[in-house]
Amino acid sequence: MKKNGILFRVASGLLAAALTLSLTACGGSSSNSDASAAADSGATHLRLIYSPSLCAAPMYIAIENGYFEDEGLDIEQVTVDAAHVSEAIGADQVDVGMGLIGKMLQPLENGLPIKFTTGLHTGCTKLLVPGGSNIKSIADLKGKKIGVPGLADAATVVSKRSLSAAGIGVTDQNMEVEFSVYSRNDLAQALQNGAVDAIALGDPAASIAEEQYGLTALIDTATDPEYKDEYCCAAFVTSKLAEENPKAAAAFTRAVQKASQWVQENPDETAKIITEKEYVSGDVDFCAQILKTYNYKPSVQGGYDALKQNAEELTQIGVLKEGTDATKFADNAYIFFDDVPDAPESDASTDTATKSTNASSVSFQPAAAAEAEDDCCSGKITKPAQDTNAKA
Repeated sequence: MKKNGILFRVASGLLAAALTLSLTACGGSSSNSDASAAADSGATHLRLIYSPSLCAAPMYIAIENGYFEDEGLDIEQVTVDAAHVSEAIGADQVDVGMGLIGKMLQPLENGLPIKFTTGLHTGCTKLLVPGGSNIKSIADLKGKKIGVPGLADAATVVSKRSLSAAGIGVTDQNMEVEFSVYSRNDLAQALQNGAVDAIALGDPAASIAEEQYGLTALIDTATDPEYKDEYCCAAFVTSKLAEENPKAAAAFTRAVQKASQWVQENPDETAKIITEKEYVSGDVDFCAQILKTYNYKPSVQGGYDALKQNAEELTQIGVLKEGTDATKFADNAYIFFDDVPDAPESDASTDTATKSTNASSVSFQPAAAAEAEDDCCSGKITKPAQDTNAKA
């Protein structure tokens, strides 16, 4: 495997250490009995961050298809609101998860104790304008107002990167656009009412708004040449897990890689499974439609490259500290395991019938976070109804 800089390489098969975990569930219940059951079975108990996200389909498929179980892992899903993921990690309430690379770089700079392990998919973020707008390109946004879900949101980060590339100032010293924060659910209405000139947000909200209001995408990270091959979302493990039990960290990575590949090859079946099992709620066909716009071919190297690219560009626009060395930053925040392939082999013949979920190995209360907001693909996913008042 190749990459620039120094490899943080772990021979996980040789360095396995005993993992001692205690759970303080964020919105969940005590898992002492689950941990005891896992110990009795010889499985390693890991706490997986849960927020109802379509992007996280590989996590759910890894459970439903038994990939975690195959790797000797006992998975408990811990409900964490998207706005408090960093706090849950810092408080040692979770062990593994996935997240948007661009959003997590600043927390990493501030000491967030995680290591990314593999890129999972591309796509999922858009910057939209009304269909009849005279804004035809990123360059036309100079002096305009852009509605965003948060100033540190992943969609905001992507917008800043594109604006900077177009020669528009996005630093504190030279800000040539105005970012206005709205509730994710109110952004499309704010655009329609003329309160903002453009909106930036992630799917499924972006795809719903685009279809319902007849919007035009100035940025679509699933298809734009500068983003379509860049992994937006990656799996991660806590630094504690990587140090104390690299064998389990590698096993988690292999399981989600295999699941991500399965999602790539079976998007319709994936949408059916994750809605029927209530990992996400909404229209099955629309979920499948969105999943098909992403590339779920996982890649360890692709995740590292995306992290390094983000670090370079976020340093240039002032999100990361001036003088940040992108290669050193990526090397410190990423881990390569000797027994994890860059990507699993494609197996188009994989039986699409899923294994039955073992209640003893998975504890999960999916409804608890049904209304949680995330940067990407979260919440109820409903196919948009035709809006006769939408702008053409």
